[in-house]
Amino acid sequence: MNIGKGLVLLAVIIFLSLGFVSEKPDYPRIGIVTSLKQDSIAYAAGFRSIGESVRKMISPSLSDSELRTNLKDIKSAKCRVLMCNLFFPGSIKIAGPAVNERQVLGYVDSVLTMARKAGIKYIVLGSSGSRNIPENYDLDKAKDDFVVLCKKMGQVAANHKVTILLENLQKSETNFLTTLNAAADIVRRVDEPYFRLNADIFHMLREGESPEEIIAAGDLIGFCEIAEKDKRSLPGVAGDDFRPYLRALKHIGYHGFIFIEGNTNDPVRDIPISFKYLTNQISEVYAES
Repeated sequence: MNIGKGLVLLAVIIFLSLGFVSEKPDYPRIGIVTSLKQDSIAYAAGFRSIGESVRKMISPSLSDSELRTNLKDIKSAKCRVLMCNLFFPGSIKIAGPAVNERQVLGYVDSVLTMARKAGIKYIVLGSSGSRNIPENYDLDKAKDDFVVLCKKMGQVAANHKVTILLENLQKSETNFLTTLNAAADIVRRVDEPYFRLNADIFHMLREGESPEEIIAAGDLIGFCEIAEKDKRSLPGVAGDDFRPYLRALKHIGYHGFIFIEGNTNDPVRDIPISFKYLTNQISEVYAES
């Protein structure tokens, strides 16, 4: 790499790592889903935003003492804890015939109250077990009922100024909303500003979905997650080419967050690799004319 290209890449890396400060960055901002215990490793690698889990950090099932400790840890972290996943425990159903709306909305309000206190801006709604529906259950009814429930969730989210992000999953994890198109249809029907779509490229790869589905979803997308297809490894470990999907994001004018959500047995090695690798692919694609 010559000096000129090296300086350009360094500038892009600094921009991406600090991008959440800017309202309209030229490139998507990158983060990583990892334990708060890996905060220093992520920060040293270049990340400035991380994601944790509702279950560990802000769940109503945690004691007051645990919540106070977690809030203190979040506030003192080097990286900003911007999002949490694992929204619902499997014991709370959000789709199918066993939904208790009052229980669901009460739980949502409790979680988002804590999220607001912690400065967490996004809650990812994957929750595969919670959204499974019984075999042979009426799919149209499940979708209609889910839209009604999600609209109410979105209204609760608006009260707290925390965005809920519906995630497309894969068939090996759930039997309900297993494509980006299906999840986008729900978000479109819900039509609430604090209820958006999380385009998970890893799940898209596993389901064989093309980048065109991102273009079809358009401005419904409020967040994006990514990992390598085979072993859900961090970008750069196996060397997957994400550029076709990144080009689709560029096509729709996406400048939001792209969070790495993958597996690693060696975070000290893999987290820096993933930051540089994804930064390179994003900068290459978004610099294209």
